[in-house]
Amino acid sequence: MKAVVYESFADPPQLTTVPDPTPESGGVVIKVMATGVCRSDWHGWVGHDPDIRLPHVPGHEFSGVVEAVGKQVTKWRLGDRVTVPFVAGCGHCPECHSGNHQVCDHQFQPGFTHWGSFAEFVSIHQADINLVSLPETLDFTTAASLGCRFVTSFRAVVDQGKTSAGQWVAVHGCGGVGLSAIMIANAIGANVIAIDISDDKLDLARALGAVATVNAAKVANVVEAVLEITRGGAHVSLDALGHPTTCVNSVSNLRKRGKHVQVGLMLGEHSTPAIPMSKVIAHELEILGSHGMQAHRYDAMFAMMKSGKLAPEKLIGRTINLEQSIDVLMNMDKFEVAGVTVVTEF
Repeated sequence: MKAVVYESFADPPQLTTVPDPTPESGGVVIKVMATGVCRSDWHGWVGHDPDIRLPHVPGHEFSGVVEAVGKQVTKWRLGDRVTVPFVAGCGHCPECHSGNHQVCDHQFQPGFTHWGSFAEFVSIHQADINLVSLPETLDFTTAASLGCRFVTSFRAVVDQGKTSAGQWVAVHGCGGVGLSAIMIANAIGANVIAIDISDDKLDLARALGAVATVNAAKVANVVEAVLEITRGGAHVSLDALGHPTTCVNSVSNLRKRGKHVQVGLMLGEHSTPAIPMSKVIAHELEILGSHGMQAHRYDAMFAMMKSGKLAPEKLIGRTINLEQSIDVLMNMDKFEVAGVTVVTEF
C-alpha cells in the first residue's frame, strides 16, 4: 500500500510503498477513504509522543470501509462504513468495564501506538468495541473531520464541562478543536466567546455561533476582556490550543465555581504551566481534562447532526491528496489554514 512514513523525528516524511496490514483475530483492516491532518500528528512527528516507534505512519482521524475481518470479530462485515475513536479501548480493564474506554488502562491509538491512517489501509484492534458505524447520510470526508478534534470537543463541552443553555463559555484558540467547541456549545444554547490572534479565524468563529470575540494580539488583557463581556467570568472555559498562556488565561477568566477544560495537548516544554492554584482554591474552580470520546457516545453526537444542530462539514477548510499531507503535517505548528484539512485522495 501507499503510505506516508517518517524514519526519524522532525525529518521530512516520504510517500512510499509498505506491506499491507493484516487483521488480528479480534480486529479489522479498514480501507481509508479520508483522514484528517491534526496538530497531534505534528506533536508525534517532532518526537513528543513516547509511544511512537520508528519508522512510523501517522494519522488518527479517519473514516473508511472494512476491508478484512479477524476470525473473532462478530459485529462487523466487509464493506461496512466506519470510523474509530482516536483513543481505543482494550475492553477488559476496569475503565473499559465502567464505560470509559477513552482512558483505558491498555489503550491504543492508531497513528501513535501503531501505524496510522496516512495510508491506504489501517489496522484496528478490538473492533467489536471500538468501531463506530457511520450513518448512510454522513460522507467520509465529514466523518474523518470528526476525528479527534470534534469528538474531543463534544466530550469537553457536553460530558466534562456539563455546559447548559445560558451559560458563558470561553474558547481559547480557534483551530479545529476550538471551532468545534464553539459550534457544539452554541448548539446547546450557551453564549460563546472566541479568543484567538487571527481575525480570519475569529470571523469563522462568529459564523459558527460565537456571540463575542477577543483578538488576543490586540487587547491589553485577555482575562479582563472576558470578565467584562461575561460580567463576572465564564462558567466553562476551554484551552483548545494547548499553550501555557491560553491555559492560564482559561483558568483565570472563570467565574467562581467555574470549570476549566484542557483540550489542547500540552507536551514538551509546555507540559507544566503555572496554574494559579490560589484562585482555584479560593473560587472553588474545577480543572478537567478531555481525552477523546468513547465509541458508544457517538450516537448522541450523530443525533444532533441529524437534527441539524451540528454541522461539522462547515469546519472543513480544504481537502488534499496523500502526498500533500507531508507539507501540511510539517507546518501544522504555524496555524496557517482556518478549519480542518482532510486527505481525500490516496
